[in-house]
Amino acid sequence: QVQLVESGGGLVQAGGSLRLSCASSGRTFGSYAMGWFRQAPGKEREVVAAISRSGGTTYYADSVKGRFTISRDNARNTVYLQMNSLKPEDTAVYYCAARTGYSAGYYYSPHDYNYWGQGTQVTVSS
Repeated sequence: QVQLVESGGGLVQAGGSLRLSCASSGRTFGSYAMGWFRQAPGKEREVVAAISRSGGTTYYADSVKGRFTISRDNARNTVYLQMNSLKPEDTAVYYCAARTGYSAGYYYSPHDYNYWGQGTQVTVSS
């Protein structure tokens, strides 16, 4: 069983920055592909960014390219999402997700992940 705990969400003005963290309880964190997703009220959950096991390859949704950066520290069992130049449309609950078992590269479909955190709220005011 893998537990994921997100932190770092909050209220920020447009143009500001936040850094989300997701700590994993898994003993083999370095073998998990990881992803960040978000869900706004009335909308489907969508991928924000994803990262391979080693951190060598990453994926970003077009809406966040150039503003968000995903990274991971396998020694600390943690994945991060640095969010800069935030916009009101970034307001959502942000979830981290882990894909255990076999993984190669990154994954951007929520169906590819088998463990999820509880989510952290990010609110960007205009």
